[in-house]
Amino acid sequence: MIKLFLKFWPFLFIVLVWFVFSKPYFLKGLVPYSSTYQVNFFPPWSSYEKFWGPVKNNAMPDIHGQIYPWKKFTIDTFIRGEIPLWNPYSFAGNPHVANYQSAVFSPFSLLFFVIPFIDAWSILILAQPLIAGLFMYLFVREIGVGRVGSLISSVSFMFSGFMVVWMAYGTLVYAILYLPLALYAVECYYRSGSFKFLLILILTVSLSLFSGHFQISFYFFIGLIYYILFRAFIKRSIRSTTFLLISVIFGLIVAAPQLVSSIMLYKNSIRSELFQVGEAIPLQYLITVISPDFFGNPVTRNDWFGHYAEWSSFIGIWPLFLAIYAIVRLRSWRILFFSTLGLGSVALAVNSPLSVLLVSLKIPVLSTSALSRIIVLFSFSFAALAGLGFDKLLKDVDLKKARKTTVLILGSISIFFAVTWILVLIGKIYPDEWLIVAKRNLILPTLLFFIGTFLFLMAVRKKTFLIFAICYLLFAISFDSLRFAQKWMPFDPKEYVFPEVPVIAAIKKNIGDGRIFGNIGGEVTTYYKFPSIDGYDPLYIGRYGEFIRSASIGKFLNAERSVVKLDRREKYTNRVLDLLGVSLIFHPVADTNQGWAFPVWEDKTRFSLIYQEDKFQLFRNNLSLPRATLFYNFEVIKENKEIIKRFYSDDFDFRKVLILEETPNLKVEKEAAGSAKIISYTPNKVVIRVASNSPGLLFLSDNYYPGWKVRIDGKISKIYRADYSFRAVMVAKGESVVEFEYSLL
Repeated sequence: MIKLFLKFWPFLFIVLVWFVFSKPYFLKGLVPYSSTYQVNFFPPWSSYEKFWGPVKNNAMPDIHGQIYPWKKFTIDTFIRGEIPLWNPYSFAGNPHVANYQSAVFSPFSLLFFVIPFIDAWSILILAQPLIAGLFMYLFVREIGVGRVGSLISSVSFMFSGFMVVWMAYGTLVYAILYLPLALYAVECYYRSGSFKFLLILILTVSLSLFSGHFQISFYFFIGLIYYILFRAFIKRSIRSTTFLLISVIFGLIVAAPQLVSSIMLYKNSIRSELFQVGEAIPLQYLITVISPDFFGNPVTRNDWFGHYAEWSSFIGIWPLFLAIYAIVRLRSWRILFFSTLGLGSVALAVNSPLSVLLVSLKIPVLSTSALSRIIVLFSFSFAALAGLGFDKLLKDVDLKKARKTTVLILGSISIFFAVTWILVLIGKIYPDEWLIVAKRNLILPTLLFFIGTFLFLMAVRKKTFLIFAICYLLFAISFDSLRFAQKWMPFDPKEYVFPEVPVIAAIKKNIGDGRIFGNIGGEVTTYYKFPSIDGYDPLYIGRYGEFIRSASIGKFLNAERSVVKLDRREKYTNRVLDLLGVSLIFHPVADTNQGWAFPVWEDKTRFSLIYQEDKFQLFRNNLSLPRATLFYNFEVIKENKEIIKRFYSDDFDFRKVLILEETPNLKVEKEAAGSAKIISYTPNKVVIRVASNSPGLLFLSDNYYPGWKVRIDGKISKIYRADYSFRAVMVAKGESVVEFEYSLL
């Protein structure tokens, strides 16, 4: 038993640290999901006083409006026997698999088939730091770091700034946590030549790409390819390097369904055209490497500068010291690799001429995303360096060579702390109310540093103090990391996770085949499967965004970066609602007669009240077209801006005339009339029964997009793009069955 403990105690230590972090879920039944934020800030729950109360973290709205509802839609669609390729509940239809953050192919989705959804979600979230810590331990041990040093690297990485602030999303962290396992596989293959390590490498590459965040997977590739080439230069083994690179390619092939579909959506989205220096970290913000809340924290509502999540680079004062010690005292390939990768990522993450140059090169993903997130490679690299630095420091103490370097580095950091304290105490560099926050949050890293400094200086003089210094180091790093993680991460009651309220039941009863419009987002529409026309996501069909935004003035406007939201009071708002089959209006009673709200109360001919309670009303839009409608007249316009101009012109009858971009071979008979009825509607397939006394055009107000195919009475036909962003097909005289089906092939 003692031998087993001595062998596995580092793993037990990692599990213990992780359990201390996760205990609110395991011991108190709380879940790592900000349910209090949901019910206090998001309609309709926010209108019910019974949910009001304290909110821990209100800085992660995308989880509620995107990530969690997307996961629910993914699992529900799988359960129905379909692959969730298409999401019909936002943006009038949008690719779902291709929307990278949906993480449809993540193997962790299997959790949701065996345990309740919220518990599967909790395990999905909480597993991330544990897996990251274990993988990091395996890797740094493989490159020669001792057990204690490997623990330092593991804890530093698993609760580093990036890992903590993005943990609740369940996507970004998974995309990077496979990096140490991938490097472990590379190192083991160079050492042993065993085929199994190539399989591990293939697996890590594909799993990173399936994890739900391409930008972070791209950084995973930067670290992986750099490591392979770096080691190839040292090992001089062309054969091994070739097999490793082939394995990476195989990993890409395994992930091809995700990659190909996402690249297509990227090209069709507005995101591919937006190149800007976004979210680059100001140099002064790098003090948060050791004091994460120097500029405040959204959790305590006292943050006053910057973007806490986007700019988080925390690893702690002692991992930073040990990393610096490694860089100063060691001369090896490991130091060169990690220092260049880490410092290079900092150079790209901060607001500098290098980041401006990078954006100017218009490199896809790198030049269109938040540059600061590459800071995760700094966290990874310096965590690894910390383990190497600890081993070197231990050896130097043993050989009595540590005094000069230790005093030099500790002295330099002490001067940094002294200067920082002088600036915040008497420098007046910021307003007093901000300096109070800075001073309060600088105390802990200062104490942790100077207590450790005393112990290490004593250990340098007398080895009997060394065990105390090592124990303190493990405690200080774990305590600092856990304090940071526990402060940020919400653990909230299960009963507040999407609780049922009466208006939700009323929408389910009245939505039918139509769409809904109002002050609600994906947390309602996607989660409960209510089709809508608005949407929020970086990747959506650009033409649709142009169509909706242009309704505000009736002329062409570029789509917005991440949101599609129809203006509530513009001249052409009702035209869009009618064309897109918006039959239900969600209206908070408190918004009546308010200038920002959609004026549903003004036109009693158009809108009929069908549901009312104290908080909400639902109105029927009596003039909306059915989602599937027959047309017998069309105009052909090929130029984009002219299509928009014509559609929103006052003399255009959008109820009777379609705008196409090419001429169909259609001969309409006199007094043409007919009907179309949706008889089946699932995410990837729409079946419509048509009856017409003349050839005509069947219009479906769902977005046109490559991948959709149509069969009419079993025969493949052509889909025309109609009214700028939607679908139309020619139908013959008589009865027919039209089947739209979406596939990746």
